[in-house]
Amino acid sequence: MREYNAESLGFDESRLERIEPFLKQNYLETGRLKNTQLVIARDGKPVHYGHQGALRDDGTPMRDDAIFRIASMTKPVTSIAFMQLVERCKVAVDDPVAHILPEFAKLGAYDGGGGAVPFAPMRRGEPMRFIDLLTHMSGLTYGFQNRSSIDAAYRDAGLDMTRTGFTSDEYMTTLAKIPLEFEPGSRWNYSVSTDVLGVAVERLSGMSLGDYFQKHIFAPLGMTDTGFTVPEAEQDRLTDAYGYRPGKEPQLVDTAVKGRLLTPATFHSGGGGLVSTLADYHRFATMLLNGGELDGARIIAPKTLDLMTANHLPGGADLTEMSDSLFSEASNSGTGFGLGFATVIDPAKTLMPASKGEFYWGGAYSTAFFVDPVERISMVFLTQLYPSSIYPIRRQLKTLIYSALTDSYA
Repeated sequence: MREYNAESLGFDESRLERIEPFLKQNYLETGRLKNTQLVIARDGKPVHYGHQGALRDDGTPMRDDAIFRIASMTKPVTSIAFMQLVERCKVAVDDPVAHILPEFAKLGAYDGGGGAVPFAPMRRGEPMRFIDLLTHMSGLTYGFQNRSSIDAAYRDAGLDMTRTGFTSDEYMTTLAKIPLEFEPGSRWNYSVSTDVLGVAVERLSGMSLGDYFQKHIFAPLGMTDTGFTVPEAEQDRLTDAYGYRPGKEPQLVDTAVKGRLLTPATFHSGGGGLVSTLADYHRFATMLLNGGELDGARIIAPKTLDLMTANHLPGGADLTEMSDSLFSEASNSGTGFGLGFATVIDPAKTLMPASKGEFYWGGAYSTAFFVDPVERISMVFLTQLYPSSIYPIRRQLKTLIYSALTDSYA
């Protein structure tokens, strides 16, 4: 990846040079992470690129074109795909979900009771709308949160897995048998909402989600290595994936040699199924930075993207006020949520360098990206450690990046 002169783009190069030693000393040498890849850019031009560690558990060195599981960094791609269909007036953001996904026509919120599979009476309120899916205010959940009987029902049904063995129709049929946690629009809860949104994209377009992505997003952007399956010819570029173990080295949880990603997926998980490379996701982030366009390819209109990156939480609330589970922590103060992205609404409350209107998301394997439209900065960070909540590496990277910024546009 070509690097541009950092000084000419408003960065202190000597401060950017702190980043790789920091990652090495605090994460690679300690055994916390097996690898890292990072690109920082301004106006789409990389001012810092680095990679360290091993591609695989056998010590194969990391390579520039390594393929990573990006998990929930799939969600912004799916959200962009849906909003493309909104732009074509095939659907509206405030349409009831059941108009496209009739499986949800009779779905309501859980009304008490216990057990792993709750079939107690369900309250009927306002119907779930597509905006509820985009904002994670749908009443759906993730089983891995381990908080409620609804979560338990998701785990029993295998609904969290990006490679479920279901077809899209089977996924929807299974999901529709489980009540919502709450009335749509009333609370915020991280969930399989974007998987459901991906099924809606399939039904609206008449294409598989992977084919839709390829035609309308990946091919126009030149994202040649992003998809739901790793081709056999590219298997040597796939990373191993690891799971956190307290006080021990990370445990190998998915190998490149025998991993699930080498066989075609029956269900294209819009919430977490993609693999990608640093170069590919950098192109996606640069498109977002440019207001929806890259190298002459218009993916989404600027005003549509403005709508997506605005805070849609009721009353201008942040995640700490609306979430009862994940992302309710104080570290999410000053952070709202839009149509597929978290967005900074009060930089001072975040207690770290940030710009109002900055938007971002990450993935379960500790990957992350952000786009700062004020300072024209983007970052993509890739590694492979599950879960993503163990270390404060995203916050540390942001601190290191902004401490190297010398020429502010704000």
